Amino acid sequence: MKLPPLNSPPDDLDTPALCIDLERMEANIGHMVAACSEQNVDWRPHSKCHKSPAIAQKLVAAGAIGVTCAKVGEAEVMAAGGITDLLIANQIVGPQKVARLVALRRAADPIVCIDHLDQARPIGEAMQAAGLAIRVLIEVDIGMQRAGVLPGDPSVQLAAALAQLPGITFAGVMGYEGHLLRVPDPVEKEQRIRAALESLVETKQQVESRGIACPIVSCGGTGSYTYSVSQPGITEIQAGGAIFMDDYYRNQCHVEGLDFALTLIATVVSRPTPDRAIIDAGRKTMNSEAETPRVISHPGILVQSLSAEHGTLILAPEARGLMIGERLALMPGYSDFTCVLHDRFFAFRDQRLEEIWPLEGRGRLQ
Repeated sequence: MKLPPLNSPPDDLDTPALCIDLERMEANIGHMVAACSEQNVDWRPHSKCHKSPAIAQKLVAAGAIGVTCAKVGEAEVMAAGGITDLLIANQIVGPQKVARLVALRRAADPIVCIDHLDQARPIGEAMQAAGLAIRVLIEVDIGMQRAGVLPGDPSVQLAAALAQLPGITFAGVMGYEGHLLRVPDPVEKEQRIRAALESLVETKQQVESRGIACPIVSCGGTGSYTYSVSQPGITEIQAGGAIFMDDYYRNQCHVEGLDFALTLIATVVSRPTPDRAIIDAGRKTMNSEAETPRVISHPGILVQSLSAEHGTLILAPEARGLMIGERLALMPGYSDFTCVLHDRFFAFRDQRLEEIWPLEGRGRLQ
């Protein structure tokens, strides 16, 4: 595939194409840096939303302390791109992954999450054999009921055991309030998030009461960052999708103050009926599971459905002049699930192509 040269206008792109408005993204980054700075909290944004070392470098240059990753493979890509302070917010299990983790530790300073000693022992043994040590956080289940050990004494007991393991440097606790992102009433949402995070902070305090240092208390997604960033005792938040913003965060999580920076450009390829149009972008181009994509370039057009490679649009009377070959700009419903479908971002400033960034972490599922 031949890519357009830099300084090209959007119309020079073949479609479908995933585009970033750099001014909006940079404004979102600045907003997050300022929000964290005001509360004296570190920002370790999740890279699963962009999978791009080039974007991670921009985030660190703007003030992020590093990035959060979902998998070892994603962390390897970020380390190869020069990002060394990496939190892998997942449990690392299996000899293949442990061997890769040792290699990663030689190149960077990763942190891994633990919720059972059976995860920690093989990692510690491998690190000790290599003459290394790795930082670990305990993942605390603060109500999401996914991974994690219960707050309070179960976490304290695990911390005490981890502190004794060779090759392991206990570094703190992590929790995720993801089950509360879509609570509709803002008062209830704040109360429940604060209660969940208080249990995380109290666990840290109980760990420290045993004489065990617990410097990191990590939490916070984009859908809850306005509460987590100001929670007493939190040391860092992981909100990453804030750099793009999308309708899922706006409509379901009620996040304000961030601008939409990501768009999907598609082409009308069929007009089978007066009130229906077909575009060259379906489920393999954008995701509709969390929130339906939205046409933003033309009024009176709704996304009805997505099949593998087709998008079906319903046209109001004012939009029925839409012609085959016309281009539409759509807002991805949820950026995390859309970005991973693409090989590259086309980054524009003032309608001119400034950067082409590959998603080098795409497909790194191991």
